[in-house]
Amino acid sequence: MSQMEDILDVYCRPYDPSRPVICIDESSKQLLKQVREPLPMEPGRPERVDDHYERQGTCNLFLACEPLRGWRQIKVSKRRTKLDWAHFVRQLLEEQYPQATRLVLVMDNLNTHRPASLYEAFEPAEAKRLWDRLELHYTPVHGSWLNVAECEFSVLSRQCTNRRLPDQEALEAAIEAWRQERNHSAAPVKWQFTTADARIKLAHLYPKING
Repeated sequence: MSQMEDILDVYCRPYDPSRPVICIDESSKQLLKQVREPLPMEPGRPERVDDHYERQGTCNLFLACEPLRGWRQIKVSKRRTKLDWAHFVRQLLEEQYPQATRLVLVMDNLNTHRPASLYEAFEPAEAKRLWDRLELHYTPVHGSWLNVAECEFSVLSRQCTNRRLPDQEALEAAIEAWRQERNHSAAPVKWQFTTADARIKLAHLYPKING
């Protein structure tokens, strides 16, 4: 319960550009190549796609979103190792938020999401410099619904990636077009569920006090 309440309290913080709250999540996308060209749409008929396809491997997606600002960033990588995560975090710090004092990161409790990953990827002084600009908050086990980035992945799938894409280049192009359009609309996420709500609606999850 303490981890859940910690995340809910983070979402209640007022907007602070010097300490933005950033939600991070990861997902995989299978690459599929068409065996036959789809038949184009016609009046009254949708595009028709052949049942057969060729598997072209998978890619990993790192997604970061700032709920109150309505901004998101996505990086496509071949893997999801500690080094990949470390480089994604440094990109956020150095390119997207160079003026921020700290990034308040909300993410799940994977073993790659640790300070040690920074030290494996960079020299000690650089790793320490990056670590000093991070404040980490982990969602509890079975609590991925608390991560706004997971909601963004759902939107991304419905609007963009829920189709066959043959290679990493095609995937990156499709995602970048989606990202720019969604960032242009600056669609914010206003989290409504608070700690007070949790203590009422999820009371059965809290330990019982005897005596």
